[in-house]
This record gives sequence, C-alpha cells and structure tokens, in this order.
Amino acid sequence: MRAFTMLFWGAFLAIVPQLVRSQPAADTLSPSVSLQECIEYALSHQPLVRQAQLDEQIVSRTVKSRLADWYPQLNLTYNVQHYLKLPVIILPDFANPGSGARREVQSGVANTSTAGFSLNQNLLNRDLLLANRTAQEVYRQAAQNTVRTKVDVVVDVSKAFYDVLLTQQQLEIVESEIVRSERNLRDAFNQFQGGIVDKTDYKRATIALNNSKARYKQASEELNAKKAYLKSLMGYPAGRPIDLELNNTSLDQEAFMDTTRALDYNNRIEYQLLQTRRNLQQSEILYNRWSFLPTVSAFLNYNTVFQNQEFSNLYNRSFPNSFFGLSLALPIFQGGRRIHNIRIAELELNRLDSEFTRLQNVVNAEYEQALASYKANLTYYLTLKENVDLAREVYDVIQLQYKSGVKTYLDVIIAQTDLQTAEFNYTNALYQLISSKLDVERALGTIQP
Repeated sequence: MRAFTMLFWGAFLAIVPQLVRSQPAADTLSPSVSLQECIEYALSHQPLVRQAQLDEQIVSRTVKSRLADWYPQLNLTYNVQHYLKLPVIILPDFANPGSGARREVQSGVANTSTAGFSLNQNLLNRDLLLANRTAQEVYRQAAQNTVRTKVDVVVDVSKAFYDVLLTQQQLEIVESEIVRSERNLRDAFNQFQGGIVDKTDYKRATIALNNSKARYKQASEELNAKKAYLKSLMGYPAGRPIDLELNNTSLDQEAFMDTTRALDYNNRIEYQLLQTRRNLQQSEILYNRWSFLPTVSAFLNYNTVFQNQEFSNLYNRSFPNSFFGLSLALPIFQGGRRIHNIRIAELELNRLDSEFTRLQNVVNAEYEQALASYKANLTYYLTLKENVDLAREVYDVIQLQYKSGVKTYLDVIIAQTDLQTAEFNYTNALYQLISSKLDVERALGTIQP
C-alpha cells in the first residue's frame, strides 16, 4: 500500500507541471501595465496578428495538400445498374458467313454491379516538382508576412503607449497648475482683504483657476480617447480599464539612441520578403522549363464485376479483372506557348531585380528622413527641457516677489503661463522624439518582435 501511495504521488507531481504549462495565458493585464506587457498582449490578441498567424496555418495546410499527391492515390468505385432494355449488337450470320447477312443480338444481362479499386502513383509531374521545391520558401514567405505585421503592431502600440503616458504627464502638469492657481487665489484674496491690492488681482486669479480646471477636463477626455485607441491597437476589450506604468526617468532614457549605426538593407523585413519572392520566381522559371518533360504515373486497377439476369442472384457470381501499367503524357507542339511562358517568367525575374534597387532607394530615403527628424527633435527636446527648468525658476522668483509686493499679479500670471507652456511643449517634444526614434529603428530593421 505504501509503495502504491508513493507511486501515485510521484506520478501526480510529474503531471502537474505539464498541466500548469498547458494552461492558456491570462487574458488580463496587471494593474500597472508596462510597454512590454502591452506589446506582448497585442502580439497575442491583435486581430491583424491573429489573421497573419491563421494565414500561416492556411499556407502550411495548402502546401501539405499539394505535396500529398506524391503519395499513392487509392480510390474505390462502386456502381449497380439495371437495364430496362438490353443493348443490341449486330453480328455476322455465323451459320452462313458467306451470305453477308447480319443478326441483331441482345448483349449482356439485365443486372450489373461493379466494385473497383484503383491505385495511382505519380512518378514525374512538374506541378509536384514545383510544390516540393518551393515548400520551404512558401512557408518562409508566410512567416515573413506575419513578422511584417508584428513590426507594424509593435511600432503603433509603442507610439500609442507613449502618447498615453505623455498625456498623463500633461494631466499632472495641469493638476500642478490648479494647485498653483488655488494658492495664488488665496494669496490674492488675502492681499485684497488686507487692502494691499484691489479686487482685480483676485478676479484674475479666479479666471486663471477656472481656465486650469477647464484644461484639466479637456486633458482628461483626451486621455480617455488615447487609451481607447491604445486598447484598439492591442485588441484589448474596450470595456476593461487599463492603467499604464508611468516612469519619467525611463521615458527620458527611452528617448535616446545611437545615431551612428549603419543601415543594412538585409535587416528590413520588406527586403527579406522581396528576396523570398525572387527565389519563388526562379522556381517559376524552372516550372515552365519542366513543361517539356512528360507526365509519368504508374497505375494498378482491380475490378470485380457481378452480372446476373435475376437481381436476387446478382452477387452470387463475380467476374474479376485486374491490370497495371504506366501512363505517359507529353505535349509535342503547343504553338510556342511553353517558350513564351519561360520568357515571361524570366522577364518577371528581371522586374523583381529592378525592384531591389527601388526598395533600397525607398529604404535609404526613409532612414535619412527618420534620422534627420530624430536629430532635429533631439535638439528641440534638449532646448525645451532647459526651458522648463528656467521657467520654473522664474515663476518661483516672481511668486516670492509678488508676495513681497515687488511684482504685480500680472507678472505672476505671465510666469505661470510661461511655465505651463514650457512643460506642455517639453512633453510634446519628448513624444515626438520617442516617435521619431521608433521610426529610425523601423527604418533600420532593428525592431524584432
């Protein structure tokens, strides 16, 4: 009994890890979602990615279906028939052959049934040769199409993710502005109550606070809309909430990249796809050249024929027959069609070769434009980052001077507006910098989902 118990628990412990690994991935996200989690979720749930993966499966089944013709093809046929009137054949008069007379004779029996087995084996067939030669390239092409879709999804989700994060930052900027406006309103009201200033400053402070609250509402609605867009790109259910992990330091680090990396066309998925198309086109040329080869197959047939004048006795006796042989078909002359098809395939290959040059020019232009945009955005970002520090310092100084009666409240409003504008411009510049960085990485072909 003890040995049985130990055996049971040993088997249980061996099976449990397999069961755990076989459980499907969770369909929800953590309370604070990182960019990597968003990308992983999108690559598993985005409809375009799932369609591309289904296309891969369809291609795989299609290739296997075509290659199945290399296997022996076994078929069964069966029929049963009853003559309402027997066929008539005309035969010579064997009793008096010299007379030249003919006799009408009914042939066969009223009831016939045939069961037949046929076995066919393709030996030489250009369609099968093409399917066998191009199978791996077709698989590769389907996989590359999926990779191209995933690259687009990664870039789009990343841009939408950063857009949401930076909108959240702008919302925090407006919250800070509301806090400052409320403090300024209290200071203006207290100075008005003390008779230091007139009610103009108090009313201006109220206007500034109302504007800040309106901007907060506007930013909140923009954030909800951008979250909805991000969820649509991820394939995430619209009714479920999503909160992103906000890390300002990480955002600043993500914005920088090495701008000295050389462009390699082979890293681009479009270039890889074009190379696969070229390989398939070379196989198409061979396919057309194989049109001069015969189609050869071997066959074996076995038939059992049941015949009887009475239907009830139809299957009492059989008359089997069987044969095997070799089939060969070779078109001799088709009006030059095969030569023209070969030439068409060769011309299409030449056209693909020129497509490489066009693609290289497009990729190079895309890379140069993305890199130039990144460098310009980087300069702009660094400038605006410095402006934020300067604007915050100016605001703090003017705020103290206003409390001391040195500056007017108008100076406070101007400084506060300058600070908010600098912070908003900074967050926008940061998003543009990160977005242009993603464009450079896509142009380089370094995004590998």
